[in-house]
Amino acid sequence: MTADNNYDNPSLLIETDDLAARLSDPGLRIIDCDIILTPKPEGGYDVVSGLANWAEAHIPNSIYIDIGKDLSADHPRLNYMLPPAEHFAELMSKRGIGSDHNVVVYSRGGNFWATRLYLMFREFGFDNVQVLNGAWDKWAAEGKPTTSDVPEWPEAEFIANSPAGMFVGKEEVLAALEDSDACVINALSPKIHSGEIFHPPYGRPGHITGSVNLFFMKLIDRESNCFLDGDALREKFQEIGAMDANRIITYCGGGISATADAFALHLLGRTDVVVYDGSLSEWGHDQGLPMEADK
Repeated sequence: MTADNNYDNPSLLIETDDLAARLSDPGLRIIDCDIILTPKPEGGYDVVSGLANWAEAHIPNSIYIDIGKDLSADHPRLNYMLPPAEHFAELMSKRGIGSDHNVVVYSRGGNFWATRLYLMFREFGFDNVQVLNGAWDKWAAEGKPTTSDVPEWPEAEFIANSPAGMFVGKEEVLAALEDSDACVINALSPKIHSGEIFHPPYGRPGHITGSVNLFFMKLIDRESNCFLDGDALREKFQEIGAMDANRIITYCGGGISATADAFALHLLGRTDVVVYDGSLSEWGHDQGLPMEADK
């Protein structure tokens, strides 16, 4: 069961109490996919795997998967691009996750690594996946059980379909900017969107010309670390024109936090949402693509 907070698709989330009651379910597979991003004074981020945190304490019967190392395509410059379907299927199969399992994913903070992995599962045709509402933060704050034990799952058979097109490239973004019925959303903070804060890995300060801003952390209740209820989410997306758009593209710096905005829209029943996978890490370095800063 999940709490119905006036979402169109409440089953995409699982609440901490519900997960705690299912920990012994043999058909359940829980994945911690957190990666630690620490802002550097000169801009950009220090990136550290969440493996050590998982090894110290994690939700019982969960494994750790590093999206950057394990589930990203080889690319000469971009770090978190969608891998091929066969790579995704091979990794899941080896880690004991099959197409007949129910998968729960979680990370920490804004939970955007979990929403990234959720969308990757959906991209390859696997719908039996849920995001832990409140992430590790809520689980730990509530004193739910944790362990350092490593589950032993036998290899399984995960079948990945051809990509569904939920991750797109710059050509689709350019087309959306010319479409009055489309909405392109930047999930980064207002100060990054405006250009007041510049991260050198993004190439240029500011945002994609014509895009609007909805910081992913504005979708999260700071006390519970859960997604806002459906009415509050609808209001925020309505304010930027997304709810009236026929097509929505979300982006950020590297295609990670953009998935939190996309996931929130999935909760609201929007199926016409895609993520610009390269995001500013690609767009900002191409001088031929339009960007602007509010300065």
